[in-house]
Amino acid sequence: MSWVFLTDDRVYKLKKPVRHAFLDFSTIRKRHFYCGEELRLNARLAAETYRRVLPVRRDASGRLTLGGGGRVVDWLVEMKRLPQSDMLDERIGGGGRLTVTEIDDVAKTLADFYAQRRAEIDGGGAYLRHLTGEQSINRAILLRPEFALADIVSGSLDMVDGLLQRLRPRIEARILRGRIVEGHGDLRPEHVCLCQPLQIIDCLEFNRSMRIVDPYDEINYLGMECEMLGAPWIRPLLVKALQNRLPDSPDAELLALYGGFRALLRARLGVAHLLETPIRHPEKWRRQAIRYIRQAERETFSHQSRSGLKSSPVRGDA
Repeated sequence: MSWVFLTDDRVYKLKKPVRHAFLDFSTIRKRHFYCGEELRLNARLAAETYRRVLPVRRDASGRLTLGGGGRVVDWLVEMKRLPQSDMLDERIGGGGRLTVTEIDDVAKTLADFYAQRRAEIDGGGAYLRHLTGEQSINRAILLRPEFALADIVSGSLDMVDGLLQRLRPRIEARILRGRIVEGHGDLRPEHVCLCQPLQIIDCLEFNRSMRIVDPYDEINYLGMECEMLGAPWIRPLLVKALQNRLPDSPDAELLALYGGFRALLRARLGVAHLLETPIRHPEKWRRQAIRYIRQAERETFSHQSRSGLKSSPVRGDA
């Protein structure tokens, strides 16, 4: 959805003139607006990184410039370039360079962030609509015959569908109790920089309804992604810090739903690359989808065992 240009110490992000069901960057005016939204929203968790919105101009000779005169032909976001070696995903893969103190800092920062957000009671229904709508798309995409995933994903899809239907009243109750807020929207390890001060970047700017979330869903998702990278010890620390600030935590069934849903969503987003033209890295996406499908089963397995509900197990598939 964007082109990203790197210099030694700056990053410039230029939104592509595209329109999808979930975003609209089709005009210069809209791209300007969402550049402003990206700056505003990321000031909450990454004020040191996001610097300004700049016009892209075409001068009298026809060259594109970021300064001087000429007609404005587009807009971009200027950011400070962060050290790649301090990104959380890089640290997890770095062989022992990640400390509990650093994760405690991430956990406290996020817990404070959610505690300061306004309750989305009137708009909280967007969260439930997001869960049900995206899960329907998960099913439609992951069961497409050309992906040959039906045998290994049907059980997890059925489990998450069943949990979503049965636990809907609990989610509605959390909305009414003011537990749903406007969060980050795309909280993953590659968006957390363990520099000083801590920077959490890439808040989802293009669709507010996708930022309306249960903080426990979002923090559990970050922990799940860390676990898949090889650091399962991070998730309990994140959840515990949130419980200290927001003690009305979901029960194990609801967390199982959140984790299973997020894993299936990531499986779908990966395999959907195989529908693009041209397909980039075609060997990568089905393998990645299977990893997330297996994670979805792990997310729901403990609940399944306790409740006695049955779901088709993930069968061996490389």
